[in-house]
Amino acid sequence: MNDQYKDSNLVPSSQYSSQIKQFEDGLLEFIDQYGLPTSQVLVQVSERLRVFRNVEDVIERIDLEQRQRSIYISKFIAAAASGLFDAALNYLWDETIYELRRRVSQYDLAYFYDAAVGSSSDKRKKLNTEEDLVKIDDSSLIKGAYEIGLISEFGFSHLDRIRYMRNWASAAHPNQHQITGLQLIEMLETCVIEVITLPLSNVVTEIKQLLANIKTNKISEIEAKQIAVFFANLPREKVNTLAQGLFGIYTQQDTNSQTRQNVRLLVPYLWERLDEDSRQQFGTKYARFIANNDKEKQDLSREFLEIVSGLSYIPDGIRAAEVQTAIENLLLSHRGGNNFYNEPPFARQLQRLVGETGKVPVEVNREYILCLVEVFLTNGNGIAWNAESIYTSLLDQLDSSQSLIAILSFSDLNISSRLQHPLCQQKFRELMEMLKNKVSMAAVKELLDSIEKYKGKLDKMKDESDIKRKVTVLKKIIEA
Repeated sequence: MNDQYKDSNLVPSSQYSSQIKQFEDGLLEFIDQYGLPTSQVLVQVSERLRVFRNVEDVIERIDLEQRQRSIYISKFIAAAASGLFDAALNYLWDETIYELRRRVSQYDLAYFYDAAVGSSSDKRKKLNTEEDLVKIDDSSLIKGAYEIGLISEFGFSHLDRIRYMRNWASAAHPNQHQITGLQLIEMLETCVIEVITLPLSNVVTEIKQLLANIKTNKISEIEAKQIAVFFANLPREKVNTLAQGLFGIYTQQDTNSQTRQNVRLLVPYLWERLDEDSRQQFGTKYARFIANNDKEKQDLSREFLEIVSGLSYIPDGIRAAEVQTAIENLLLSHRGGNNFYNEPPFARQLQRLVGETGKVPVEVNREYILCLVEVFLTNGNGIAWNAESIYTSLLDQLDSSQSLIAILSFSDLNISSRLQHPLCQQKFRELMEMLKNKVSMAAVKELLDSIEKYKGKLDKMKDESDIKRKVTVLKKIIEA
């Protein structure tokens, strides 16, 4: 910690216990005189001391300038000292979200919004300025931050866990959950390391600079070829996100002609590295603009596909776009507040679109299946009963190839993150039981047997060497 904070006047940790106990006795006596409950109001002093014994090591990771604006961390410490751990967790999450929004606002807002909600979604039209960041729910915020590289895969998983705890074990909602001092310190350390003090990686910094150059400078053909070398070394997930970002730039109505010309020079090099699922999405976006009668974006998205020789990815009809819209609406309601009440109408709409036979356009097949898996697993806190039977019915319609995608879904980051929660683990086991009779391939049967015997944490299963090897083999079969 900065030396100016290490002086002899600081209260020794040995005195914390008596001071906190004295404060607690006075406070509870004051509450009691009004006939209000005094039991199970404050966390035990011993748990609070665990926070105080460890908080210095975490706080000293934050530099002085940043510390001086961290008002919610001050409130976190005050709430922890008072024995209100649920309130402390709420303040910690407020600080994390504040810092994440600040970092997003200093990066590239349009790029972030495209990654967080989709460049062709209805919600994207309402997101333009820094002030609009408050319209992004916490789940989409951390997902979008991960997509553009502002947080790591490790950070995404752990922040998603803390978000869950904040929603169901903090003062944000009535609950009976108990948080220990060490759990509170662990969550503080995660937020500090993975968001508050995390430096931008070289790749993220270079993408930020590239986006700025595309919008402000003229890029020559020679420079485009040089930038293509950078594309060749990008991780696959960053390639997909950057391509979506360039599509968003190209189809924005206020983009100038020079910027579009820059995209024309660059995007063919990026397209070469896109996977098939991502390429299909661009065709679906075009169909969606047709469905919405958005003539200008329809024309611009077709130009984009022509540039990369991607007209073959335009679907025969526009039903794929409608299914994608239903998927996005269902996931937004599932991940948001009051999901138990908001999910069923969107679940029924998706059911109507795929029909009694479960006919899913190939362009959104994988997205559809991962959506079904996510909503079937629940948000970890409870089952949306009025939608549960719909999810079961739609899962029952899956054929063998679709069932294989659903079985392999645990290797997807968003799904594996859900598997941290006991209810999601239970539902995942139910899902595997439902799907095992839909596949006959020996390699799939072996994987299901390994999953059934796996005794570790399900959210870590995708990294177990034997299971990882089997998943790799089966993914090659899907892509063949």
